[in-house]
Amino acid sequence: MSLRIIPADPNPSTFTHLRTAGAPSAPGLHDTLRAGVGPSPYDNTRTSTAPSSGHPLEARLKAWEETREQLRMETLRRTYGMAEPIRRGMELKITRDGEWRPMALAGSASTSIHEEILTGRDDMITWEDVYTGEETRAVVPVHEEMEKKLKI
Repeated sequence: MSLRIIPADPNPSTFTHLRTAGAPSAPGLHDTLRAGVGPSPYDNTRTSTAPSSGHPLEARLKAWEETREQLRMETLRRTYGMAEPIRRGMELKITRDGEWRPMALAGSASTSIHEEILTGRDDMITWEDVYTGEETRAVVPVHEEMEKKLKI
């Protein structure tokens, strides 16, 4: 494990026009005819890591938090031993899996206060805290969501 501060550059050194990630005439734009109107209301935006555009800077910024967390865990491992990062990872997994809120209450997009405290983000307000991306999603009825969660 390295003590990398800046994320690795995921961009290829060559470019080909044969692979497009969106509309063929405008790569990077959402292709509505092929992919549908928008994201599904059941998709979890917290787990999607692929950026919606093809700009290299956006991909680097998406990987920034992950690289920062890996550096933090590696520093804890070197200072306190292997048990400390494992304990913190278990606590974070418990808080992510244990709390569920309906999407009508912005349950899928917002993180819990417990998760923010464990990741050290409880004192920050970022762009994603205000504009969650849920504005364009279809509203899912609460009863339908409960049936899906309980597998009824």
